[in-house]
Amino acid sequence: MKIKLSDCVRPLLLGALFLGTAAHAEVRPLNRVVAIVDNDVIMQSQLDTRLREVQQTIAKRGASLPPEEVLSQQVLERLIIENIQLQIGERSGIRITDEELNQALTTIAQRNGMSLEQFRAALAQDGLSYEEARDQVRREMVINRVRQRRVAERIQVTDQEVQNFLASDLGKMQLSEEFRLANILIPVTEGASSKAIQAAEQKAQAIYQQTREGADFAQLAIANSASETALEGGEMGWRKAAQLPPPFDAMVGALAVGEVTEPLRTPGGFIMLKLLEKRGGDKLVRDEVSVRHILIKPSEIRSEAETKRLIERLYERILAGEDFSELAKNFSEDPGSALNGGALNWIDPNALVPEFRAVMNDTASGEVSKPFKSPYGWHVLQVMGRRATDSSAQLREQQAMNALRNRKYEEELQTWLRQIRDEAYVETKL
Repeated sequence: MKIKLSDCVRPLLLGALFLGTAAHAEVRPLNRVVAIVDNDVIMQSQLDTRLREVQQTIAKRGASLPPEEVLSQQVLERLIIENIQLQIGERSGIRITDEELNQALTTIAQRNGMSLEQFRAALAQDGLSYEEARDQVRREMVINRVRQRRVAERIQVTDQEVQNFLASDLGKMQLSEEFRLANILIPVTEGASSKAIQAAEQKAQAIYQQTREGADFAQLAIANSASETALEGGEMGWRKAAQLPPPFDAMVGALAVGEVTEPLRTPGGFIMLKLLEKRGGDKLVRDEVSVRHILIKPSEIRSEAETKRLIERLYERILAGEDFSELAKNFSEDPGSALNGGALNWIDPNALVPEFRAVMNDTASGEVSKPFKSPYGWHVLQVMGRRATDSSAQLREQQAMNALRNRKYEEELQTWLRQIRDEAYVETKL
């Protein structure tokens, strides 16, 4: 049974880790540096390992491999971007504790219907050690936290934007359909000359013509795209139209499955999208829970043990009769809910992380949970009520808010990744 770590953390090519045992690499007399990245280096052995994983993934899909020198450059660029983000995490003091890591791996095992021991055995059967898996997940978690701090936390969506979106044809459309997409990005650097822009456009048009003539889109993406998803064949997963930047948001609904958009100029370069699948989203009756919580996070000045003791003391104060709302305002470190007394209001349980959702589901209405841990820190929660609702105004506003935030996040993430790449000192030695 193949296992996907990406069920728990954002995928950065983790799927390839769980393919069959890789052929042994050719023995090299000396390991060498293939890239210098700020204060770190990328070694030939790292590139070789990742290259084998990518080659296995592509072969598993049944796609043809691009020339190895082309694939090596793509893989090396991915490693450079990852390395820059990991160094940012190191400088920012981001640490993943063993407890957090164990919890993440336990969650992955549970999502695959296994115990942790069965998970270890499955990894060994697939040719990957448990320690390698832990290290890969740790890196994924660091990168996710860096992105949360540098990108997600600075995205703001106003009430007016939400109302404008709900009133638009696009806002209505996004409630009914989702699209599984792949993309190819031919980059244009900031301040590029007109000659460079013209060359990028010609390359994009040539690739687009190849797709019209039946060329494999995934292979073209692997060989040519500068998108973060290039090594996955450009696969972006499921998206609402509203999550896409203009003008793709308005175009994607008119595409037939299998069709590719013409290359369009965006701030990052020329992009084309391929529609892989469509699915309807017309089921609007959902179970919702009204819940409030207090979140306490470990930090550089407060250890994990001290954080746990603090949340336990707050829990005891709630049981002793102190007002939950006032304690949340004074102590909670969730900026989105603290000022509201910890209230998340009516929310779809599926929008919550599994650890929070599991405790919430086991807590009766009106009751307060015991302290528990999630990837965000330590919580106590109180369930205020439960209901099944149709397309209520609250539900629609929440969907609009999420869609707009996701759209802004995708745009901001790509801009930020280009920025940190441009600002880093990188010297390649391939």
